[in-house]
Amino acid sequence: MDSLGTFLKNRRDRITPAEIGLRTYGTSRRVPGLRREELAQLAGVSAGYYTRLEQGLAESASGQVLDALARVLRLDQVERAHLHNLARQSVRPGLAEPPREEPHPRVLALLRSLGDATPAVVLGRRGDVLAWNRSGHALTAEHLPYEAPERSGRRPSVPRMFFLDPHVRAQYRNWPELSRIHVAYLRLTAGRHPTDARLAELIGELTMHSDEFAALWATGDVSDCTVGTMELHHPTVGALSVDYQVWLQPDSPDHRVELYTPNDPSSADALRVLT
Repeated sequence: MDSLGTFLKNRRDRITPAEIGLRTYGTSRRVPGLRREELAQLAGVSAGYYTRLEQGLAESASGQVLDALARVLRLDQVERAHLHNLARQSVRPGLAEPPREEPHPRVLALLRSLGDATPAVVLGRRGDVLAWNRSGHALTAEHLPYEAPERSGRRPSVPRMFFLDPHVRAQYRNWPELSRIHVAYLRLTAGRHPTDARLAELIGELTMHSDEFAALWATGDVSDCTVGTMELHHPTVGALSVDYQVWLQPDSPDHRVELYTPNDPSSADALRVLT
């Protein structure tokens, strides 16, 4: 899991003095980015206080201080939200077993209304498949049983499939791009749910068994995942390109409905074959 200090140091190392107009007068530097003292001064806090924040020794940080640090570090909206989530972790207890996730009846009704014309998958907070329609199953994981999401404790996990299942990995022509998105979104989720023992177990498992995941996790990148393109070489219908878009659920905000739409006529024909 992530920590406030680790995230701050990662982002501090990425900002060069030249990017923020800080003159160094040609002096040699032992750090790749900003020094702690420089960041603290630009954010308007004492160097000692910032050092305690980065080392995990400060009890808390105000929203005003966090916003000042985010401004200097040039964090985007998602990274800023992640920073605030991490700052709240110090007042929370340790890991706990989360309750079992179930798709809301209104989400299941939505799947039924879509039929099979539009592929759709319902995902839980950790990327577990909670439900899918026939075409969503055929598009994303047709090598698994259609009934797999109904198995207690053994639901398909998109992050696990993406990094540990060779069938799934071979299906994506833009796997490197999508893998970065998966890891960055998983980090955002970890900041939102720092006590989720299942999430911590998932991150540990992927770090242990996938060198690619471990390398991407080490970058510290964080981002949301709402829209994008999947370039596939599907084992049944061959090459196709689809866009995915995420619909959040007001009744269960940790759950996401992913819908897939074709990008060209040949991809539309391929989807029709799957349905």
